Amino acid sequence: MVSRVREGRPDLGLTVSATTRKPRPGEIPDVSYHFLSEDEFSRLVEEDAFLEWDGHFDKRYGTLWSEVTPRLDAGCSVILEIDVNGGFNVKKAMPNAVLIFIAPPSLEVLEERLRARGSESDEQIAKRLSRVSMEMESSTRYDEVIVNDDLETAVEELSALITRYESDERMHPHVRD
Repeated sequence: MVSRVREGRPDLGLTVSATTRKPRPGEIPDVSYHFLSEDEFSRLVEEDAFLEWDGHFDKRYGTLWSEVTPRLDAGCSVILEIDVNGGFNVKKAMPNAVLIFIAPPSLEVLEERLRARGSESDEQIAKRLSRVSMEMESSTRYDEVIVNDDLETAVEELSALITRYESDERMHPHVRD
C-alpha cells in the first residue's frame, strides 16, 4: 500500500474552484479561481465536467474533475474549499471523502470578518450570514468540525485531522502498490 503521509506530512493537493463571479481585487485567474462566463459554466455542467457545483449569491461555483483526478492519480488527497451542498455532493460521488466543516466562533465574529474584508455590500453580507446559519445546522452531517476562533489553533487541528485520515489506509482503497 502506498502511504499518503511522507516524512510526517500528508500529500495534499488544493484545487482551484470555478466560479461565474468577477474577480475581486488581488485575485489571479486560474490561481484564485477559474473565472468563467455563465455560458462556459453551463457548457461544463452539460459535459459533466464538475465533481460538484452549486449556485448561491446569484453566482455559480464548482469543482472541476480536471482539478481532482490528476491529484488523486498522483497519490495525493485533495482539499476542496466548498459549501455544504458541494460537500454533500462530493460525499455522494466519493463515499470515502472526509468532510471537515470549518465553523466561525459565532455569527457576530463572522460578520466582523466579512466587514473587515471590505469587498461586499451590507446586502451581500446579510445574504451570507443567512446562508451560514443554514450551513452551521448542516455541519452535524460532516465527519469533523473545527471552530476557527484562533487561526493557529484551527490550522493545528486541521493538520492533525488530515494526518490522522491520511494515515488510515482504509480511507484510500483505490491506492495500491
